[in-house]
Amino acid sequence: MLNAPASEELIDSRYAAWRLLITLCLVTLGSSCMYVVAVVLPPAQAEFGISRANASLPYTLMMICLGLGGVWTGKLADRIGISPVLWIGSVAILAGFVVAGLAPNIWVFGLAHGLLLGLLGSSATFAPLMADTSLWWNKRRGVAVAICASGNYVAGAVWPLLAQWGIESIGWRNTYIAMGVFCGVCMALLSFAMRQRPPLAITRATKTNAISSSFSSSTPFGLQIGRAQILLCIAGFSCCVAMAMPQVHIVAYCGDLGYGAARGAQMLSLMLTCGIVSRLLSGWICDRIGGVSTLLLGSALQGIALLLFLPFKGLVPLYIISGMFGLFQGGIVPSYAIIVREHFPPNEAGARVGAVIMATLIGMAAGGWLSGKIFDMTGSYQAAFLNGLAWNLLNLSISLWLFWRLRSKNPQT
Repeated sequence: MLNAPASEELIDSRYAAWRLLITLCLVTLGSSCMYVVAVVLPPAQAEFGISRANASLPYTLMMICLGLGGVWTGKLADRIGISPVLWIGSVAILAGFVVAGLAPNIWVFGLAHGLLLGLLGSSATFAPLMADTSLWWNKRRGVAVAICASGNYVAGAVWPLLAQWGIESIGWRNTYIAMGVFCGVCMALLSFAMRQRPPLAITRATKTNAISSSFSSSTPFGLQIGRAQILLCIAGFSCCVAMAMPQVHIVAYCGDLGYGAARGAQMLSLMLTCGIVSRLLSGWICDRIGGVSTLLLGSALQGIALLLFLPFKGLVPLYIISGMFGLFQGGIVPSYAIIVREHFPPNEAGARVGAVIMATLIGMAAGGWLSGKIFDMTGSYQAAFLNGLAWNLLNLSISLWLFWRLRSKNPQT
C-alpha cells in the first residue's frame, strides 16, 4: 500500500491516512531535541558554570538553525521528495545528541544543538512534513496538518518526562546519548515508508477551504506574493517570541519559585499535552473557518493565557494556567501551513511553509534567549511575561488585518 502509484485518487485516501500516521511518528521523533534542552538547562548551567542567559543560548542557536534548515529542506523536498531529506535528518539527530552528550563545554554543546540537531536534524521533519501532508488532503486538510503538527507536542508531552527520569537515573549526558540512538535509528527506518511523492494533480479544494476564491495564488490577500510572505513571517516571529516564554522557562521558573525542576517538567508536559488537544481541535475549526480566522482566534487566546501568568504564582494555579496555555496556543503554528496552502501556489508549498516556520522558530529562539536575558537583568520573570504580551499584540494586529482583508473581499464568509 505504501508504494501505490501517484494519482489524484490518493488524495484523502486510506494510503494518505497511513502516511499521516507515519508522519506523526516522524515528527515526534524529530522534535525531541526541541524540548529536552529545557529540562537539561538547570544541570547544564550548573555543570558549565554559566549564567541563565548563556545557558539558554544552545536552545536559541538550535531554533535559529532549525528555522533556517526548514527553508532548504522544504525546497529540497519539493525537488527530490521527502524521503531523502528524512534520511539526512535521522543521521543528524543521532550525531547531534551524541556530540551534545559528550560536549566538554557550552560551545560544543551549543554547536551540536545548532548545526546537527537544528540545521540538519529536526528541520527535516517539521516544516517539510507539514507541507507534504497538506498536499495529500483536501476535504480534511486542516485536521491532517494538525495531526502532523501534533507530533511536535507529542514530543513535548513525552520527552521532557523521560529526559527528567533519565537525568535523575543516569545523568543528562547518558540520557542524551540514549535518545540520539533511539530517535535516529527509528527515524531512518520510518523514512523508507515515505518514498512515494505527492500526487502531481491537486484536486479542487472543497467549499470550506475555498474562502480565498476571490484572490489569485499569485496575489495572496490582494498583496504581492513576496509582501504577503514577509507579513506571514513577521506574524510567525512575533507569536512565537511570546510562546517561548512559558515553554522554554517554565522549568527554571518553577525552580526559582521553590517548587523544583520536576514540577516544572510536569507543567511543561501538561502544557504540551494540552497543545495536542488544541492542535486537533484547531484543525477541525480550520476546516470550517479557514486558516486566517483560526490564527486570529489562537492569537487572542494565547494573549489571555500569558496575561494570567502575571498575577498567579501558586503551584495549583500554575498547573491550571500551563494547561490553559497549551489549550489556547496549540493551533497557531499549524494555521500558517493552512494559510500557505489556501493562498499560495501549491507547487511552492515546501519552500513557503519552510520560510514561515523558519520565522516561528527564530521567534522561539529569540523569545527563549530574550526571556533569559530579561531575567538576568531584573531577577524576575514578570518583565519577561510583559515582553511576551507585547509581541503577542503585534501578531494579533497582523492576524486581524488579514482577516479584515478577506472579509472585505468576501463579505459572505
